[in-house]
Amino acid sequence: MLLDSASLYFRAFHGIPETVTAPDGTPVNAVRGFLDMVAHLVRTRRPDRLVACLDLDWRPAFRTDAVPSYKAHRVSPAGGESVPDGLVPQVPLLLEVLAALGVATVGSPGFEADDVIGTIAAAATDPVEVVSGDRDLFQVVRDAPPVHVLYVGKGVRNLEVMGEAEVAAKYGVPGRGYADFAVLRGDPSDGLPGVKGVGEKSAAALVTRFGSLDALVAALDSGSDAGFPAGARTRLAAARDYLAAAPAVARVRTDCPLPAYDDTLPAAPADPAALVALAERWNLDSPLNRLLGALAAVRG
Repeated sequence: MLLDSASLYFRAFHGIPETVTAPDGTPVNAVRGFLDMVAHLVRTRRPDRLVACLDLDWRPAFRTDAVPSYKAHRVSPAGGESVPDGLVPQVPLLLEVLAALGVATVGSPGFEADDVIGTIAAAATDPVEVVSGDRDLFQVVRDAPPVHVLYVGKGVRNLEVMGEAEVAAKYGVPGRGYADFAVLRGDPSDGLPGVKGVGEKSAAALVTRFGSLDALVAALDSGSDAGFPAGARTRLAAARDYLAAAPAVARVRTDCPLPAYDDTLPAAPADPAALVALAERWNLDSPLNRLLGALAAVRG
């Protein structure tokens, strides 16, 4: 099980009131919510291995060099990512808690969590479940060995298991074509403008017809009109530079360097004393007990 950590802790922060605090008044809503999400996932999905994947660079240079608008709307006036004040101190606390629990946390300098997930999933020889509220990760699904996305857009208790068939049924493209589909259609949440005049249905039809964006661009460059719906060739030709650059943004990397890590689902805390201290200081007894109970049930 691969956790898109930022996706989950942002969701927890916005889903639980900031009035949930430690004794000193510091909000701990994101940490408590994250731990409860993981407890539910461990208890219901029963993974053998677990990795919390991290953004060590939320807006990598190789993506902004390709498309400068990538996540530009999320940049704070100070230049970093715009993060709610109440969430900022909770992220390092969450990492401390995961370390004390013995849950692997993995990031790669210069890459996003999506790239870490893509790299681990691509190399996996056993089934993989990716937990995220980010549709971009639909591109990593495959049938064999199976990789599914547990999409938590409606919460972890109402997650959708997305595989090749589910992605194809919902978007009209296979999972491996989702990134190319997003390039054509656009993705405002990431600052991808898309091709003017190409909507969701047109994007799906083009990916299905040509098989990939690379093949579409090759056909465009050949000068042939074959396979292009009426008017589409002109619109695509006008966006030729964008079509060359945008795949570097939309496609998840599968080659980022990863540190050594132990992804075994912990049966007991790696550092019990540290965990007790963290629980007492930050009012985390209840969610930690629920997670520890879930881990023990699976590992027992």
